[in-house]
Amino acid sequence: MLGARAWLGRGLVLCRAGLGLAASRRYGHRTWPCRSAQGSSSRDKDRSASVNSSGPMPAGGKGSRPSCPPSAPQRSPNRLINEKSPYLLQHAYNPVDWYPWGQEAFDKARKENKPIFLSVGYSTCHWCHMMEEESFQNEEIGRLLSEDFVSVKVDREERPDVDKVYMTFVQATSSGGGWPMNVWLTPSLQPFVGGTYFPPEDGLTRVGFRTVLLRIREQWKQNKNTLLENSQRVTTTLLARSEISTGDRQLPPSAATMNSRCFQQLDEGYDEEYGGFAEAPKFPTPVILNFLFSYWLSHRLTQDGSRAQQMALHTLKMMANGGIRDHVGQGFHRYSTDRQWHVPHFEKMLYDQAQLAVVYSQAFQISGEEFYSDVAKGILQYVSRSLTHRSGGFYCAEDADSPPERGMHPREGAFYVWTVKEVQQLLPEAVPGATEPLTSGQLLMKHYGLTEAGNISPTQDPKGELQGQNVLTVRYSLELTAARFGLDAEAVRTLLNAGLEKLFQARKHRPKPHLDNKMVAAWNGLMVSGYAVTGAVLGLDKLVSCATNGAKFLKRHMFDVASGRLMRTCYTGSGGTVEHSNPPCWGFLEDYAFVVRGLLDLYEASQESAWLEWALRLQDTQDRLFWDSEGGGYFCSEAELGAGLPLRLKDDQDGAEPSANSVSAHNLLRLHGFTGHKDWMDKCVCLLTAFSERMRRVPVALPEMVRTLSAHQQTLKQIVICGDRQAKDTKALVQCVHSMYIPNKVLILADGDPSSFMSRQLPFLSTLRRLEDRATAYVCENQACSLPITEPCELRKLLHQ
Repeated sequence: MLGARAWLGRGLVLCRAGLGLAASRRYGHRTWPCRSAQGSSSRDKDRSASVNSSGPMPAGGKGSRPSCPPSAPQRSPNRLINEKSPYLLQHAYNPVDWYPWGQEAFDKARKENKPIFLSVGYSTCHWCHMMEEESFQNEEIGRLLSEDFVSVKVDREERPDVDKVYMTFVQATSSGGGWPMNVWLTPSLQPFVGGTYFPPEDGLTRVGFRTVLLRIREQWKQNKNTLLENSQRVTTTLLARSEISTGDRQLPPSAATMNSRCFQQLDEGYDEEYGGFAEAPKFPTPVILNFLFSYWLSHRLTQDGSRAQQMALHTLKMMANGGIRDHVGQGFHRYSTDRQWHVPHFEKMLYDQAQLAVVYSQAFQISGEEFYSDVAKGILQYVSRSLTHRSGGFYCAEDADSPPERGMHPREGAFYVWTVKEVQQLLPEAVPGATEPLTSGQLLMKHYGLTEAGNISPTQDPKGELQGQNVLTVRYSLELTAARFGLDAEAVRTLLNAGLEKLFQARKHRPKPHLDNKMVAAWNGLMVSGYAVTGAVLGLDKLVSCATNGAKFLKRHMFDVASGRLMRTCYTGSGGTVEHSNPPCWGFLEDYAFVVRGLLDLYEASQESAWLEWALRLQDTQDRLFWDSEGGGYFCSEAELGAGLPLRLKDDQDGAEPSANSVSAHNLLRLHGFTGHKDWMDKCVCLLTAFSERMRRVPVALPEMVRTLSAHQQTLKQIVICGDRQAKDTKALVQCVHSMYIPNKVLILADGDPSSFMSRQLPFLSTLRRLEDRATAYVCENQACSLPITEPCELRKLLHQ
């Protein structure tokens, strides 16, 4: 297709972007690129690691990661030193003439007639670190990049539009993608070669980065016109492939058909033993679990419905018992490198914590098992302790790598793994009442699968950095561990929790992983949802307060009142102040979609209408900036912000995060329920229609959108509570609603004031009366409301129907 393969030389399959990914596979999981798909304080005491019966089990900040080796002489900084992004600052002392993404770099490329080398990553990406240390710190490679190319470094978390455009090229011309993503562009920003991680030098089966640079330099000089023609051809093909439009379709596809096909595709790929939907690497995929719960609700009297529930609950249980969960400090790592959820890729991302808190809360609603609610609370206590700014915002991520000891080179997982000797020294106390001599350390090691030799396979540790180390993973239920030593299960729970607390306190003395203290509006929106939904489900006001603080942070620091626009990022400055780049980085579609979702969830959790009002204003701005009035759906970026990029995309895949169009479709549906504004329902239908072909072709790629399609073609419930927000009887009815899994609803508080915001939006609210001056609930569908209900048990019965 590309016609560019031959010129790179025999054996170099760069133009299909396969070299970085395919060559990585031969070294095991730790050479996969990072996949597509902070100081001690009193808050550290709130570790909240808890051990729960899970049923039968199968047998930093800036400068925290040095850019140069300690022994190297200090170099002069390049222009990235003036940036705010932690990722760009990690490259500020490379011997490379780096440019940030911008007109200065593009003008230089055109003026000097040089190709652009674009390198995209993020600050907590393990293989981004590796390539920086191996290649970008190399003096010879630095000279090549500076003399023969215009080298541009991009933080994908700052510029998701740039990342998506060129990742589309890499994925279309190879079998996958990941980070670091390295793409060579013409001066007009059209891609012609792409890949992921490259080693610095040639190996037996792969070409090194230096050789790649030399060959591209040679071909640019000798065959530039051919490269430009091929690049234009590729761009034209990608434009055609990426077009999403309503075309001549008037309505979206059948929800029943899409639902069934999506479920069948998931069922076929389901791992019966360990849960999840792949062999390895294995990702949490909250969007899939959300779909399965929704599918269960609408099919709960069928075999497929029961199957969907079992698949989701089993996956969540296996994840929570596996090493992908940090049993000592809580929270979840990025993904598992194996089928068993045992050895993770150790970085911790904010967006994973946010979505998993919601899905574990939903699992509790559905099952009633406190195991799931405890996991959700643990996630949020980790976020409060380690990823929360003092003003209420939320940081992006913690790194996978950290030094085993101060002054040593960072290693992946060093902060999280344990040797048997360490555990024995920390937990030497004898356990009373056991049927054999037993220490607290031995009990913990048995339950969590620690061994003298370490429980990490050499195939998962090709560099030998984790020899003798262990990742905690629950190997037995509490009951089995207790039975093994003749102990009471509750006594074992207490002993294990005490042991985990001692490990947590000891771990605080280790060098901590780098903290990316950048704050992204989209992920802060997801985190507002995480706190709001979990707080509402569990009836914990302190969690709803955290959601409120997050929303206040967004409005105070990431919202421009004059233009009504969101900013994409802000940064932690000296002394914990909040700083912005100049000019500011304006928000993308996902920032608006995820923040609007967070505000809608916060309104339902707090019943404070100010958050709903702001959500409506943000949705208006989103419609103005991103809506495609010709083809339907939303573009990922503003037209002006993406000027010069070869593609303007509409994200069409629910992955590690839901696509912004999927979330927007559901937001529009909910906003129509809150306001009755027909325009938003029309936009929802138009959006779903525009994505019809994508859903028909591979519904499993858009489970969140299929879920919204189902909600649209069913009937949205408007659950109205008439009462005073602070009154006990009002709270009882509200908590009854929150305790139930009802995804296709809006929850509205009517306080009886005809001039209130909600009454102005939905005039029919003024016709609903309290019964005998008590808080009263109405369930309304299709512009008809139920009889008044004052007892939570009666409301529960009605909602169960």
